Amino acid sequence: MDVDQLLTMSRPELDHLFRTSPAGEIPRGEGRGTVLLARGAKTSAVAAALARRLAWQGKVFDPDGRTLRNRVTPLRLRAVKAEVYRDGSRLDGAECTVLDYSRTSFVARRIRDEIRRVDPGLYLGIVYWGRHRVLGFSLSFPGPQATRA
Repeated sequence: MDVDQLLTMSRPELDHLFRTSPAGEIPRGEGRGTVLLARGAKTSAVAAALARRLAWQGKVFDPDGRTLRNRVTPLRLRAVKAEVYRDGSRLDGAECTVLDYSRTSFVARRIRDEIRRVDPGLYLGIVYWGRHRVLGFSLSFPGPQATRA
């Protein structure tokens, strides 16, 4: 499984993959982010490239695994902090890693991300705004992170 494959998947396919994947370890270090619109390979690839160039490049998890900051703007600033912990997913109730902005960010206080590991070094995520699901994303971690089980 790789990011290019995720970009070609429909929303039901991404949901199935999320449901059947383990929570995995809480990631550490910098993950390259890709927005997943689930609107066909070409549209999704263009949207992902634009989002990465203009707004969001990924997430940087602290070494202790308890918090992260997003890489945002073309300057790749570390901003928009989240707490990281395990909880049940809103999608299916099974364990996932939650990225919770409610107590750490005024601008993103209604955002909750959920991630699960779909392959070594590759996580599939869902973004919720309040109780409403808004989009999907992936995080890919190079090097030693990719070999951790």
